[in-house]
Amino acid sequence: MRRTHPHLVAPLLALALLAGCGPLVQVGGNDKPPPSLLTLHASTPPLAYAAPNPATSTRTLLVTTPSTPGALQTLRLPVTVHDTELQYLSGASWSEHPAKLFRRLLADTLTAHGQTIIDPRAPAPAAARTLSGVLVEFGLDVRDAAHPVARVRYDAMLSGLGGTNPQVRRFETTVPVSGQTPAVVARALNEGSNTLAAQVAEWVGQ
Repeated sequence: MRRTHPHLVAPLLALALLAGCGPLVQVGGNDKPPPSLLTLHASTPPLAYAAPNPATSTRTLLVTTPSTPGALQTLRLPVTVHDTELQYLSGASWSEHPAKLFRRLLADTLTAHGQTIIDPRAPAPAAARTLSGVLVEFGLDVRDAAHPVARVRYDAMLSGLGGTNPQVRRFETTVPVSGQTPAVVARALNEGSNTLAAQVAEWVGQ
């Protein structure tokens, strides 16, 4: 008769119970993939990247990815229902973190307005100025149910080399939405982001 070692019984029993519960890891989960992914696009085409000219290096600008509150640290699209209540728009999913999408749109807009943007991924001297900030709001606001809007708010800080002489300014735009589908809201957020980015470019260029 084959003997079972007592010290193997407990692990074998545990594995048998886990096997009966199904797989431990499900690749992709049970959620259906969204029909499409949302993104942002600068309405003004950016200029091609070029290494900064030493003669104009005092005007180089580094644009950092803005920080975000917890509600925006996701690929989902937040909906402000009440002052103390948030939901997420069903079926809406960004192609990547909204802060990264916003940063790219902002950098493209600044480039189109004549700013020399330092690409943080490319070897280059330190930028003369840095634009950083907080993307505070980026979603749908339905607190006024009769007049829903897409709201973008960016609290910006422009500082010199090493963080010297910081300047701060708040930028905010609202765009009325004709519906509350992901595509409609994304278009409104894209419009609002481009309007806001143009305002930032004017401020930075002063």
